[in-house]
Amino acid sequence: MFDKLEKIRTRYQYLTEQISKSEVIANNNEWKKLVKEHSNIKPVVEKYEQWKKVDADLKDSLSLIDTESDKDMIDLLHNEIKQLKENKENYEQEMKVLLLPTDPNDEKNVIVEIRAGAGGEEAALFAAGLRRMYYMYAEKMRWKIEEIDVSENELGGVKEASFMIVGNGAFSRFKFEGGVHRVQRVPETESQGRIHTSTVTVAVLPEAVDVEIDINEKDLKIDTYRSSGAGGQHVNKTESAIRITHLPTGIVVNCQTQRSQIQNREYALQMLKSKLYDMYQTAADKEYASARKTQVGTGDRSERIRTYNFPQGRVTDHRINFTIYSIDTFINGDIDQMVEALRIADQTAKLQNTDN
Repeated sequence: MFDKLEKIRTRYQYLTEQISKSEVIANNNEWKKLVKEHSNIKPVVEKYEQWKKVDADLKDSLSLIDTESDKDMIDLLHNEIKQLKENKENYEQEMKVLLLPTDPNDEKNVIVEIRAGAGGEEAALFAAGLRRMYYMYAEKMRWKIEEIDVSENELGGVKEASFMIVGNGAFSRFKFEGGVHRVQRVPETESQGRIHTSTVTVAVLPEAVDVEIDINEKDLKIDTYRSSGAGGQHVNKTESAIRITHLPTGIVVNCQTQRSQIQNREYALQMLKSKLYDMYQTAADKEYASARKTQVGTGDRSERIRTYNFPQGRVTDHRINFTIYSIDTFINGDIDQMVEALRIADQTAKLQNTDN
């Protein structure tokens, strides 16, 4: 690890020199690239410098205790050595975390798809609740929400919905939400107070940038139709909604929330690129199944990941056996505690894998 840290430190010093040179600054693209790399490795270098200082102080204290004869001073040195050893171990653990490979998608925008599963109207109502929860969380993070497609029923439930969250690091906060979400509660339409179980499927996709996926126009079947709202009421009288079918894969995407056909087409193409990117990424992940075991789980859409039990007021994530007993605040977008628990569990699993 320390050989790697020395190389990173040397690279950091080189980058520090380069980004201050006028000829590098004049090349804006190159300068931005170097500044980004410099910024990315800075936390590692700073932590390494802290470790080096503690290590030097520890060596000094250990050498002093061998020559010291004063009892009070020896006691003081023992306490100091104990604290320095703890600090050194903490810095080493923090450096291991900082050296873990980062997910290249973490800083991207995220596309979220929600589909009502088993449970009929109750599932659709819960799907609407999940969409609202994610919207409220995004607003809390001061991220922008862009609707792509939504299909509602007459009760205000959501059959299907897709939207993009635009914000730095959005994917990193949403990536563990993919899977089957189960709700247990008494539906408003249930007169006898019986608890029903319903499911909603959530898919999470990193936004694919243009350079990552090339789509041949000949592989696309593009249909237009009229945008419609709940109960089949037409939102407009023109065929501005877009449905795109990718013929080689059979992937279908819809967009009807924008005002013009051009805007809907643009959003639908972006959605298609992200779905293709996700498909290729999943295929690549399967080739590295052993590496995938170090992750909490980030996309198996058939996996039941979480239960929302309203009678007991709890939300339980089954992947990490973590429960929050404040379902009302959770469903209102206060999901940070769960997000952080999942992130730490994933990080811990990766650390254990590197240690073995």
